[in-house]
Amino acid sequence: MKKPLLLSATFVFLMGIFFSSLEVNAQDVQEKKVIQLSGIILNADSTDAVAGVNIYVPKKGRGTSSGRFGYFSMPVLEGDSVIFSFIGLKKQTFKIPDNMKDDRISLILTMQVDEIALAEIEVMPYPTEEEFKQAVIALNMVDPLSISRANMSPEMLLRWAESMPASGNENFRYFQQGQAIQNQDLYGPRTLRLLDPFAWGQFIRSIKRGDLKKQD
Repeated sequence: MKKPLLLSATFVFLMGIFFSSLEVNAQDVQEKKVIQLSGIILNADSTDAVAGVNIYVPKKGRGTSSGRFGYFSMPVLEGDSVIFSFIGLKKQTFKIPDNMKDDRISLILTMQVDEIALAEIEVMPYPTEEEFKQAVIALNMVDPLSISRANMSPEMLLRWAESMPASGNENFRYFQQGQAIQNQDLYGPRTLRLLDPFAWGQFIRSIKRGDLKKQD
């Protein structure tokens, strides 16, 4: 019987402490005035807005972030320390004054660039300088002129020309030819050169002039 009574008394005692602490915290919150903190965050030159800045009150679970144009707004309490942090910029802290007459605070905050200088690191491909020298001496160098001649050979150029896509001029010319053929099919039959009397006249005149013999 003693153990259950002892456990129940301990539980009642702990619950009393818990509720009393809640009442104290509630009284502290009620005594502090709620302030609406808002403003704009700019870079060091005050020329561009900084979006995505983390704005929060540590250990209070309240926070927000600046919008696209650097604007932010959040409720805080008197005496709160508001932290502004962003990757690559120096962290800043703004403390809300106590016993304020007004319930609003407007800020224009400029954040400085946080420059970090790293130590120089030399990366070597070999553990020692002597091994690196031996590897360079044993390296089989290829004549760059022979590579250039091989790349500029007629066979290689022809292979590249076959695999190369058409240029803008070629595509435009092909499109224009297709449009002309389409219009010809729509508005009239295609002309056959074998039935063209003018073409036959030019062919007969070329035979009389002896153009074919000249080509031979």
